[in-house]
Amino acid sequence: MYQLQGKVAIVTGSGRHKGIGEAIVLRLAAEGCRVVVSDLGQPKGEEFSAEHIGTTAEMEEIAEAARRVGAQVIAVPCDVRIEAQVENLIAQTVEAFGAVDILVNNAGVGYLMEPFVEFKESSWDAVLDVNLKGAFLCSKHAARQMIRQSTGGSIINIASQAAKSGFPYAAAYTASKHGLVGLTRSNAVELGRYKIRVNAVCPNHITTGLGHWQNQFFSEKFGLDYETYLQGIRERNPLGRTGMVEDIANAVAFLASDQASYITGEAMNVSGGEEYH
Repeated sequence: MYQLQGKVAIVTGSGRHKGIGEAIVLRLAAEGCRVVVSDLGQPKGEEFSAEHIGTTAEMEEIAEAARRVGAQVIAVPCDVRIEAQVENLIAQTVEAFGAVDILVNNAGVGYLMEPFVEFKESSWDAVLDVNLKGAFLCSKHAARQMIRQSTGGSIINIASQAAKSGFPYAAAYTASKHGLVGLTRSNAVELGRYKIRVNAVCPNHITTGLGHWQNQFFSEKFGLDYETYLQGIRERNPLGRTGMVEDIANAVAFLASDQASYITGEAMNVSGGEEYH
């Protein structure tokens, strides 16, 4: 559909079942991309417990699912906060497939939420390091490879409705996603001369594993039962439903393709009309 056959795509934060990253991997694989599944691989301290990260085993399961649709896929663990590991991610991709054409910065922390006056410095650092610094490092090294190839490329940052609106208990998350849109726009201006397009996708609420955690967190904070909280989300949305991971994967496939060849620097809402500004 989008003529992505043979393109090489890296998707960070794609090692958890039922997550946005997994959906993007499977969508790009179905389009004929050669895909790199990447996630943390193993727990690292209390901020990055097994509950919230993609393990090496889970990454390989997702890679195998993508292979079943005919794609060439490798799985590469990477802590996007560490530049040497990001460089290794790019190097392993080039070694396996010879190029990097598409980077999807999907790795993110959306589960460290605390009242602002109680927000821990360690929580702030963990969120900003993954959500913003990680996208900076991955974009930097992917762009270097794309420039060497002289064939252009597409970098797609998974931002959020929180990139355009404020949310309680989410100071670090909201700040990181606003910053990610700023990074998107700056990189689009600077990298355009190399035919590298840089865009962001801004989903509203999606009930992934992380989304389920957020539902529980906010329904408790607002004194609502789980289903009442979800119904409130649906009622605020002109299309009357919450988002699905496939909605985001479809937007990524479009932005990665030549059909979006004149689109760069955009922060595209994929929110059923809930986010207008």
